[in-house]
Amino acid sequence: MTTWKSDANPDPVHVSPLGWILVILRGLPLGLLVFGGLLVLLAIRLVERPVFGLHRPVTPYITQFVCRNALRIMGIGFSVHGDLMKGQGAVVANHVSWLDIFSLNARKRIYFVSKAEVAGWPGIGWLAQATGTVFIERDRRKARDHTQMFEDRLSAGHKLLFFPEGTSTDGLRLLPFKTTLFEPFFSEPLHDAMQIQPVSVVYHAPAKAPDRFYGWWGDMDFGSHLLKTLSSPRQGRVELFYHPPLKVADFTNRKTLAAACENAVRKGLETGLSIAPDGQ
Repeated sequence: MTTWKSDANPDPVHVSPLGWILVILRGLPLGLLVFGGLLVLLAIRLVERPVFGLHRPVTPYITQFVCRNALRIMGIGFSVHGDLMKGQGAVVANHVSWLDIFSLNARKRIYFVSKAEVAGWPGIGWLAQATGTVFIERDRRKARDHTQMFEDRLSAGHKLLFFPEGTSTDGLRLLPFKTTLFEPFFSEPLHDAMQIQPVSVVYHAPAKAPDRFYGWWGDMDFGSHLLKTLSSPRQGRVELFYHPPLKVADFTNRKTLAAACENAVRKGLETGLSIAPDGQ
């Protein structure tokens, strides 16, 4: 897996005795919520799938409920700015950590687009598959297959979300957007109806913690990052900035569309990081 590398090493993880107590007090209910919600979702899908096919009239609400309350259990503040896109379309955002899954699902019923290898990851892969993630292969020869998958899912009313940076960062910067995943939206069935909504995900670290506290990058492993997050006596906040949707038909190709989305996300990130979060 290719990840962004920082010039500075990740902050070491030290869990105090109080921190271990917090890990238990937060981790147990978080696990019950996530995996209990997964069991409920899978049970409902047994009926939902044969009756509605790709359409999911019930289970996305379960995912949204779980993700919003997961943030509450962890103690991470949450706020949203801007209006949600209406109509057919997709969402693009900057990528900071695994917390993005909870943050972005908490406000909007979406389906992530992810690399195919994620499907095989223990825990995370199972959750991704159950919640309807679209798995793609990083192979240009698969472009036609990806386009068909996008068309099928979008025609079913799904809002697809992908991270054009291709990796997560420390949350303090935006990497150049890769343009490959923008190409399917220029296919004839999607071009005229499609719109893309850029979203800036801004994390504010807990008081006295490094600004990059919630970032997940380089050689960080999921377990230690989870421990660091759960064991923090104080938590910070995450803010989502929803920018005006961009009509695909207004752009000549994927590169100009990707550049416009990148510009919107970058401005939102810079603005969000420059101001104090709500409630602080």
